[in-house]
Amino acid sequence: MDADEFEDAVAESMATELERLGSSKRLVALTDADLTETQVLRTAADSERVAAATLAEWTDDEDHDGAREAFADFREQERDHCDRITDLLEDEYEGDAESVDPMHAELRSLESTAARLGGLVGRALVGDRTHLQVVSFFVNEGDEERADCFRDLRTETVAQGERAAALLEEVCGNEDEWDEARDAAEAVIEAAYDAYAGSLDNLGIDPKPIC
Repeated sequence: MDADEFEDAVAESMATELERLGSSKRLVALTDADLTETQVLRTAADSERVAAATLAEWTDDEDHDGAREAFADFREQERDHCDRITDLLEDEYEGDAESVDPMHAELRSLESTAARLGGLVGRALVGDRTHLQVVSFFVNEGDEERADCFRDLRTETVAQGERAAALLEEVCGNEDEWDEARDAAEAVIEAAYDAYAGSLDNLGIDPKPIC
C-alpha cells in the first residue's frame, strides 16, 4: 500500500460518516446551535489549540525521526492556526487545551508511530470538511477576510494529512502496521462522527441527511 491508496481506503470505508460530517449541520453540532461569528471562531480556535497540545505530547516521546519532525512542524502550525483565528475575534480569547473533545481524546490514546500518523490522516479528512463548512459560513455572512483565512487553514490541514500518509510508507514495514494505521484513522473519524451525531441528537436533530 502507498500513501494515496491509504487515504483513498480510509475515505472510502468512512464515506458515510465523512459525508455527514461535511454537511451544514456540522457547525450546529460543534457550537451547540450557537451560530454566531464569535462562537464559530472560538470553537475553531479551541480545536486548533487542543491539537497543538496533542502534537506537543507526541513530539516529546516519538522515536522515529521523520515522524517527530512532522509532529513538531504540525504543532507549530496548529499554534499558528489558533493565533490566526483568535486574531479575527473582537474580544479576548482564553482557551483550555485540557478540555478535550472526543476526536482529540481518541488521538491522544494512540501510542505507536503508525497509529498516530494514521490518526492524523483521519483528523485531516474531518478537518477538511469542517473547514469547508466554516468557509461557507463566513461567505454567507459576507465576510471574505475570515472565509479566506479558513480556506488557507483548510489547505494546510489537508497537507498535514498528506504528509502523514507519506510518512506511513517509511514507517509501515508490513500489512499489520498498515492495518494499525487504518484502524486508527477510522477510529478518529468515528469519534468525531459519534460526537457530531450525539450533539445533534441532544438538539433534537437527525444527523442523517434528508433524501
